[in-house]
Amino acid sequence: MARIAGVDLPNEKRIEIGLTSIYGIGPSLAKKICTQARVPVETRVKNLTEEQLNSLRKTIETEYKVEGFLRSEVTMNIKRLLDIGSYRGLRHRRGLPTRGQRTRTNARTRKGPRRTVAGKKK
Repeated sequence: MARIAGVDLPNEKRIEIGLTSIYGIGPSLAKKICTQARVPVETRVKNLTEEQLNSLRKTIETEYKVEGFLRSEVTMNIKRLLDIGSYRGLRHRRGLPTRGQRTRTNARTRKGPRRTVAGKKK
C-alpha cells in the first residue's frame, strides 16, 4: 500500500486517480504531478516501484500545498475574514453562501434542512 502525504492510496486504481484521494489534488493536478515525476499515468498504485513512489513524494512535498498545511491555510483565511468583519466573513458566520448565490430558494447545502415556520397560511 502506497502512502503519500500521510494518505494511503487505493491499490487497485491508476496513479492519476489514486492521487486525487489526497486533499488538495484534483484530476488535472494529478496528471501534472505524474508528468513531473516521470511516472506513467496508466500505472496502477500497487505496481509502482519504490523509486517512482519516492519521486512522487518529492514532487508533491516540494511543489504543492496538500493535506494538513492546506486545510490549516484555508481555515486561517476564513478566520481572517471573520475577524475583519468583511461581508464574506459575515456570510461564513451565518452559514450562508459566500459567493453571491440566491438564497430565497436553493442554498440548502449551506442552510441545512428546512425548518417549518408557523403562520405561513394565506
